[in-house]
Amino acid sequence: MSEGFPAERFSIVAAAPKQAGALIRFGETPDLDEKIHHLVALRSSQLNGCAFCIDMHWLDARAGGEDEARLYGLDAWRESPLYDERERAALALCEAVTHIDRAGVPDDVWAEAQQHFEEAELAQLLCAIAATNTWNRLQIATRALPGNYTPAAGEAVGEAAAGTTDGGAAAADAAAGASR
Repeated sequence: MSEGFPAERFSIVAAAPKQAGALIRFGETPDLDEKIHHLVALRSSQLNGCAFCIDMHWLDARAGGEDEARLYGLDAWRESPLYDERERAALALCEAVTHIDRAGVPDDVWAEAQQHFEEAELAQLLCAIAATNTWNRLQIATRALPGNYTPAAGEAVGEAAAGTTDGGAAAADAAAGASR
């Protein structure tokens, strides 16, 4: 096992710091409501079955002030009154993009998302969903271990990657230090 968040095979952040840094930056969403970002990150991780990412996004959402009941009910968001129309549009788009192989992104799902998000927000929402799906695949492939993440560690990795000119090596260093 290499440095970084523990994984059975190796830590992708430590083994490929430049790529991890780029993926972290790709998934940043400065114009998107943070709660919506947390919801779609957690939902795509649930759909993909990524235990590490579910743990991480749950903890990040709670640290961001998200209500436990909304997190517990996320699997059944369509039947729950706990989500507003904007969140529902984001979650429907998240599911369509995550399961892109089924029917692409249906026109009605896209139209609903367009009604609730400005173009820049919609673009960032798509990037957040795509980045999370990529992280899910990487963490599942390397068998990242849940239970080792704290929101402070995640912030350190993200800040190091966003502010680095070394292509992401600082992100790997931050991940290695945060998990010790």
